[in-house]
Amino acid sequence: MLKTKNFIYLDYAATTPVDKEVLKEMLPYFSDKFGNASSIHFFGQEAIAAIDESREKIAKLFDCDFSEIIFTGSATESNNLAIKGLIGKILEFEFQITANFSSRKNLRLTSKNTKTLHIISTNIEHESVHESLKELEKAGHEITYLKVDKNGLISIADLEKNIKNNTLLVSVIYANNEIGTIQPIKEIGKLLEKINTKRKEQGLNRIYFHTDAVQALQFFECRPDWLKVDFMTFSGHKIYGPKGIGGLYVRKNTPLVPIIFGGGQEFNLRSGTENVASIVGLAKAVELVFKNREARFKHVLNLRDKLLDYIMKNNGKININGSLKNRLPNNLNIRFHDISNETLLVALDQAGLSISAGSACSARALGVSRVLTAVGLSEKQAEESIRITLGKDTSKKEIKKAAEIINKILRQWIIR
Repeated sequence: MLKTKNFIYLDYAATTPVDKEVLKEMLPYFSDKFGNASSIHFFGQEAIAAIDESREKIAKLFDCDFSEIIFTGSATESNNLAIKGLIGKILEFEFQITANFSSRKNLRLTSKNTKTLHIISTNIEHESVHESLKELEKAGHEITYLKVDKNGLISIADLEKNIKNNTLLVSVIYANNEIGTIQPIKEIGKLLEKINTKRKEQGLNRIYFHTDAVQALQFFECRPDWLKVDFMTFSGHKIYGPKGIGGLYVRKNTPLVPIIFGGGQEFNLRSGTENVASIVGLAKAVELVFKNREARFKHVLNLRDKLLDYIMKNNGKININGSLKNRLPNNLNIRFHDISNETLLVALDQAGLSISAGSACSARALGVSRVLTAVGLSEKQAEESIRITLGKDTSKKEIKKAAEIINKILRQWIIR
């Protein structure tokens, strides 16, 4: 149970509290073991040893090579690095500065290669992928956004149909952060493996495969070789690790250039002084995920279904957005007819229940969820929807109390 001023927190898809075991591992690196990993003296060596041990721990759990794990500042950065770093390498991007240093227009990213590239993604990706692709679209590249069905699932046949000779990348989110839909990542990986064998014979470029596994890692198999992905994004604060740390799996020999320049840390792919404490925390959080994944899955699934039963028994006009079958076990996205989610969220928060309307990454930006409209909801219906996400420490008592709060607020609304 998460105890914070009598509030019930059910917004675990937005962020999670740092696990006590994770915090314990991190604490020495805020004080006694404070060295810069780039320094050659004892303190620096102590720091780089902690980073190496953390990288090795994650690599063993992911069943991959030590050098295939890159630490970043966030999952958003990891997604940007995977997409823009690949494009940059393929097109041989370089920075060019003209003689007039006073104008920002004279510092620009140029390419010796004017080839137009094709990327396939979906219309329900996380903002960091979606906005990165929009920027590439503005630069003249072709992006295909696969449509999803009413449950948020893409069609593999549709993906295959859209592959072209100049297709370079497929980027598909593993588990959607709003409606929890699980995409068939392994099946897509198998398809691309088969297609790439044929393309090699035809003299065509390889199609690389990226997945954002931020929400999926905690509950589903995420070993990159098993999924057959070339890039896989993960994050600390979604799995009871610290904020400000992300990771990117990059398959060996995959072309990539950095998007942040400086001291050449992280195998020259992510410059900047390493956040040793958070790297240690991320590794411990991943370790705990692998240790407790099955138990966490069963725990939140059981409580989620109980919560849904409590709410459905007492309210008539309710719809579940997406499918309960092919979904994150801790996720509910519910539409309450003719009730504004903004009004409802405020009332629930005042009553002691913290939930959300959707993605925390775009919560401050006004507008209708493009994920909900992508699965067929009208703008009005999307604005009547809320997201509830449970955590490993959520209790039966909290679920029952949360249902009571929701039902009470809804009854008051109906009386009005």
